[in-house]
Amino acid sequence: MMSVRREGALMRKASQSEVKSRISMAVAIGVSIGCLFAFLYPHGFLSFSSPAFRSRRFQVLSSECEPSERFDALKSEYAAAYEKNKELKQQVKELTEKVRLAEQGKDHAQKQVEALGKQSKAGPFGTVKGLRTNPTVVPDEPVNRRLAEILENVAVQRELIVALANWNVKRSLEVWFTNIKRVGITNYLVVALDGKIAQFCELNDVPVYKRDPDKRIDSIGRTGGNHAVSGLKFRILREFLQLGYSVLLSDVDIAYLQNPFDYLYRDSDVESMTDGHDNMTAYGFDDVFDEPAMGWARYAHTIRIWVYNSGFFYIRPTIPSIELLDRVASRLANEPGSWDQAVFNEELFFPSYPEYEGLHASRRTMDFYLFMNSKVLFKTVRKDARLRKLKPVIVHLNYHPNKLERMKAVVEFYVNGNQDALKALPDGSE
Repeated sequence: MMSVRREGALMRKASQSEVKSRISMAVAIGVSIGCLFAFLYPHGFLSFSSPAFRSRRFQVLSSECEPSERFDALKSEYAAAYEKNKELKQQVKELTEKVRLAEQGKDHAQKQVEALGKQSKAGPFGTVKGLRTNPTVVPDEPVNRRLAEILENVAVQRELIVALANWNVKRSLEVWFTNIKRVGITNYLVVALDGKIAQFCELNDVPVYKRDPDKRIDSIGRTGGNHAVSGLKFRILREFLQLGYSVLLSDVDIAYLQNPFDYLYRDSDVESMTDGHDNMTAYGFDDVFDEPAMGWARYAHTIRIWVYNSGFFYIRPTIPSIELLDRVASRLANEPGSWDQAVFNEELFFPSYPEYEGLHASRRTMDFYLFMNSKVLFKTVRKDARLRKLKPVIVHLNYHPNKLERMKAVVEFYVNGNQDALKALPDGSE
């Protein structure tokens, strides 16, 4: 009897335990389902009937029902947005350029101080020395990648001699590069202004650069005379400077007797030979103007200097140098009949005055006995026993028309030692 009762109690306990387990399981499932619905529908079951739900449902249904009209409308909206975006990009580009130009127009002195170093005190009397050397520009290779590759192979320490030539000066060019090779100069380049001169240079193993076609320049380059071709160099040289190279610009009527790079100072934007023929004319002097009608104030003091020769100058890749090239090229293009050498000197020397801002470029005059013009040679040096012993770096036949004959005489005198080579030639052009 007792065992029967015990079995009944055990069966009831087991049944109750099973019921509790089922209840616990149901609660767990209910809670899980509730969490899932809470996550998916945070606003409750009413969201099924919300306007947003109905709108989304309507869009899905309508998109299935409207095959092409909606698509065409979307395409049209996209095209309009794309054009608007292009227009905004162009406006941003123009505004950026205006900002850049405005920045360039800021005070030059302050910009130079920022570029060259921090400001400092002046220091004791007699110890002050101003800076003359402007910083070089950052090379901009995309300007002309083909030229950049050529210069990488030709230049030495990022500097080289550059000459422009067309077929009209072929014979002088031959004397020019023959003497450059003889001196041992390797960093030189001929900018060929026509195909024939380019081929001539290649046949003679002369580094040459043939520019890409340019209608504005090519017609002058092929057929122009000395002055016309001379005017082109300011536009062409700009790319050399933008690429970060210093250029010793050379006409082809120059006889090279030593390496000019051994005699440069490189402390100025422009370092040029002079058309002067003595210390006063080459380096400047106080010239007194007399006007008797002014009474005791009849004498007015002026400063004079003979012009720099635009056919032989060393120019560093600085902002003032590039501005100089831009100014000269622009004036030559817009002032018919202007002479490149006169414009070159005006831009270098004219000071600022009302309604005009002068060029902020530093300059140095080369030693006129080392970088000699033909007036110095034929009027002075060849007649002086002492000066005849001096060996110049170059002789520029700029004062005389029979250039080829005189170039050969210079080589004969200085290279071959023929003391009579210069005697037969007149002082001037008669």
